[in-house]
Amino acid sequence: MRCVIARFPFDLSKSEVERSMANVRPEPATGACAVIGDRIYPVKQVGTVITGQDPRDFTAAEMVRALVRLGFTCQTAPQQPAPSPDLSYGSVDRSLG
Repeated sequence: MRCVIARFPFDLSKSEVERSMANVRPEPATGACAVIGDRIYPVKQVGTVITGQDPRDFTAAEMVRALVRLGFTCQTAPQQPAPSPDLSYGSVDRSLG
C-alpha cells in the first residue's frame, strides 16, 4: 500500500512492517503507539525504522494514519502515575498553616 510520510511516498505492507520491527526493542511507550505483534511501539520509533527518516521529519499523526491503513491498532499510551512524595521522614512543612 502506498503511504506518504513526510511528503515521501513509501510502498509498505503489514508483513513488511512486522518483519522490520521483529528484532527491534520497543522504546518506552509515550504518546501515540502501535501494537505490532505482541509489542507496543511508539509510532515515531516505527516510522524511523520503516522509513529511515529522522523522527523530526514526520508527525505521529502521519504514522498513525499509515499504520491504521495497513491494519495495525494504534492507541495512546497510558500515562504513568507520578511518584507520590515520601512523607515518612518528617518532610511535612508546618509553616503553611
